Amino acid sequence: MGLLSGYAAFKIMSFSKTVEVPDLKGRSVVEANDLLTRKGLYLKVEGEDYDPDIAPGQVMRQDVPAGNKVKEQRSIKVFLSRGPKIWSIPDVTGMNLEEAEQAVTGSGLRIEKIIKVHSDAVEKDMVIAQRPNPDENLGAGAPRSPQDLLGQRRGLTIVVSSGPYDVIYRCPEFLGKSKEEALALIQKLNLTADVSGSGDIVRSQRPRPNSIVKTGETIHLQLGGEQTLP
Repeated sequence: MGLLSGYAAFKIMSFSKTVEVPDLKGRSVVEANDLLTRKGLYLKVEGEDYDPDIAPGQVMRQDVPAGNKVKEQRSIKVFLSRGPKIWSIPDVTGMNLEEAEQAVTGSGLRIEKIIKVHSDAVEKDMVIAQRPNPDENLGAGAPRSPQDLLGQRRGLTIVVSSGPYDVIYRCPEFLGKSKEEALALIQKLNLTADVSGSGDIVRSQRPRPNSIVKTGETIHLQLGGEQTLP
């Protein structure tokens, strides 16, 4: 019985009518299905993709080119258009530089220029401003590519904080000061303390007194016991 069924199916397929595949590009799903049905074929939607020239929901491509001959009862696979991909400029203000670079690259754009400026209010390596802005009017119509989005520009320009200006000091003398006094002065000068040893009195320091230091540098303090006066 199995052999007979297989033979019968083979004979039916052998005598199937050959038809010409119609051109489905630019057709709606309903129109494409009607055209295929008239030919004894079936429509199978495989997926969607962006296309700048085909309206959303219409056929953008088919697996068997129009004009080819196929047997009846065959499925013709198609992809539908999602329309043009709408590109937008990401808002990177407030991001750190690494995050901004990732966001811009992920949008199909690139950072052309980084301008660094000092700022007392914005943390170092944070983006202060950008050009063009996300809401800037770039012309009529939806941009279809990163190049369309930026027009004549090559890429984005971003302004990044370098932090506050460095302030240069003569390193104070901490020798003989109490731990609390030394730490309070270090904090006031926007320096960093590295304290070692036990006790409450500064017995040695690095850099040495009157050395040149600048904002953010580390002052190494060695503590010891109470100093004995002669």
